[in-house]
Amino acid sequence: MATAVYTRSQTAQKDVPLEVLHDSSRISLEGWQTPVSQQGSKIEDPLSSSPQELSRTRAIILTTTLTGITFVGSMSSGLLTVCLPGIAADLNLPDNLLLWPASVYSLANGCCLLLAGSLADFLGNKSINLVGCFLLSAFILACSLAQTGIELIVFRTFQGIATSMCLPTAFSILTDSMPTGKRRNLGFACLGLGQPFGFSIGLVLGGIFQDSTLGWRFGYYLCAGATFILTIVNFFKLPKDKPREPFSFSRLRTEIDWVGIFLSSACLGIISYVFSNITDHPSSIRKPENLALLCAAFAMVPAFWGWMQWREKSGRPALIPNSLWSNTSFTTICVMVLFSWAVLNGMETIMSLFFQEVQQLSAIQAALRFLPSVIIGVVINLGTGLLVHRLRANYLVLITSILSAGSPLLMAIIDPKWSWWYCVFWAMLLGPLSADAIFTVANLIIADSFSPKTQGLAGAVFNTVAQFGTSIGLTIFAIISASVTDGSSFQDKTSPGALMVGYRAVFWTCFGLLVAATAISAWGLRRVGKVGLKTE
Repeated sequence: MATAVYTRSQTAQKDVPLEVLHDSSRISLEGWQTPVSQQGSKIEDPLSSSPQELSRTRAIILTTTLTGITFVGSMSSGLLTVCLPGIAADLNLPDNLLLWPASVYSLANGCCLLLAGSLADFLGNKSINLVGCFLLSAFILACSLAQTGIELIVFRTFQGIATSMCLPTAFSILTDSMPTGKRRNLGFACLGLGQPFGFSIGLVLGGIFQDSTLGWRFGYYLCAGATFILTIVNFFKLPKDKPREPFSFSRLRTEIDWVGIFLSSACLGIISYVFSNITDHPSSIRKPENLALLCAAFAMVPAFWGWMQWREKSGRPALIPNSLWSNTSFTTICVMVLFSWAVLNGMETIMSLFFQEVQQLSAIQAALRFLPSVIIGVVINLGTGLLVHRLRANYLVLITSILSAGSPLLMAIIDPKWSWWYCVFWAMLLGPLSADAIFTVANLIIADSFSPKTQGLAGAVFNTVAQFGTSIGLTIFAIISASVTDGSSFQDKTSPGALMVGYRAVFWTCFGLLVAATAISAWGLRRVGKVGLKTE
């Protein structure tokens, strides 16, 4: 397979309504010209052959198994969130490492996504996905068998790496297997449903297991078994990869932008590590080692931009070409994903602590209060998949973002003594709206912004932004909560009143982020119309 080089048309408009992208008469994507090989000869236009329509049964099986892997992986994270106090006691996990089992997962996942996506484009999506699924089941099982806190942290790290092999390949497999239209839209919606739905179910089941004789380890046994079964199903049911040239180390070296992968992954990893490291003591950011790491990370940003510029101008494969960011829709949706996923996961974590530490509820009582979020998440994801091709995407994102902003606002003004029905119930209903709708819309926009030969990378870019938002969001919210609580007038900093002061500050921060995201979407997506239209 010749290395494809895409050249930017000088006359191409930066922002083109996405309906145009579904016009089969177009050869290029957002101004990308027909790909040419390194020898200068044209190769087959990747848009000239659309995926064949799968039967309904095969489409359902494919979507179910791919979503199932995402669901189970996120479910294990939900189990960890609600069972963390019990896990810390069982494994003697010290307070300064309390958040690390959750943080290292997002850290490892985010750092490896771009590499996994690039390898999937080179070696094949099915093989990378199956390896990731098998490793995911193995390391979830390893988490259930951990005997010390350090072992749990290590196994969660490898679980994050395994997940990074599953997420972008699932996106690419669906894109390869289904032509644009309602069926693919529903597939993307189900993938979007898998992560928040799995996390919420993990919270509910974790509370039940923790307060019963089963214990938290049973939840991990359950997740490991389900993942192993889905891996076997995927082995037989995933469609074969498209033919590729025989493997060679020369192609591996030249067709993957290794320097770009290193710069982007190292930058995100260092920032996530430093922020996680200062969660308990924000003042430790002044330590020389932390300052040095942050300076190195921020220096990589212009270095990455310059490297992408050089690669693109010299006609070599670039990890994320700089010209892609000139697409306002793509840039806006990435910012929206960053903010919405930070708020969604941060709100769920802080609300779990609010229920247990402020309202003094048991784990199972806290878990049951997340049920409205689970139900509305299912409805919104499936509804978006069914209707996204009928509605203007910018209106859909704008309305759901405005409604979601009401969730942290209600929690910011709540009195912990109020009935659950006054604020918490409505906050649970409104919270997932924005993130769940944006996930499906974002997948469709990103699929249109990348060429079919880089679909694995397209899924990796999206999931990298989401994971980075989750990781940084949780860390920033933890720092805000701890700093405000420490500065409060309460003598006992662990009392419900002192903790609530910190949590309230986090809720106000989440509200501000969603308001900013709403304003960004109103401007950045103003020219985006309907997405996910069926290609004739």
